[in-house]
Amino acid sequence: MLTSSFPLSLCCVLLLHADWQMDKTSDDLFSGKRIALFSLPGAFTPTCSQEQLPGYEKHFDALVAAGCDDVYCFSVNDAFVMRQWGLRSGLTEAESPVLGTNFSKVKLVPDGACLFTRGMGLTCTWSSERGFGERSWRYSAVVNDGTVEWIAVEGPRVENSGPDPFEVSSAEAMLSYLTTAPAAKKAK
Repeated sequence: MLTSSFPLSLCCVLLLHADWQMDKTSDDLFSGKRIALFSLPGAFTPTCSQEQLPGYEKHFDALVAAGCDDVYCFSVNDAFVMRQWGLRSGLTEAESPVLGTNFSKVKLVPDGACLFTRGMGLTCTWSSERGFGERSWRYSAVVNDGTVEWIAVEGPRVENSGPDPFEVSSAEAMLSYLTTAPAAKKAK
């Protein structure tokens, strides 16, 4: 786990809804907001689909009550895959999408070109173990006005990892930070 804060790098992602698509930058997503962010290796994968995404969806209201403006899930998948994963995971599509995203609670943000993940320095390549290629390592973070305030990275980070650790990046771990850490100044 990193303890010092650092700014996010600027990147662009494609967001997709049933009726439209649009490009957004990391500034669009994070500027002036305090965001609960989690990132995972891939949509439709077991730990991501059975534990991490459902946990953040379940605790969405508590995360907002603890001072976050929204919850974003990043994955190195394209916008079409992310939308279908959300629908098949039982997430509710937003009637008035926030920032062009397509779900009412956890927002699924595709990082198809891996630009955001590379900017975070948290890529991992699975060549023979799962055949994923370059993906995100599993982590969670609180991002306050474009600066990482807190981050929890699963360890050990190993290229082509067989194990899929999920111990420190859960919604419960983030809530523990948000409710026990000294109050951070919320972005305005």
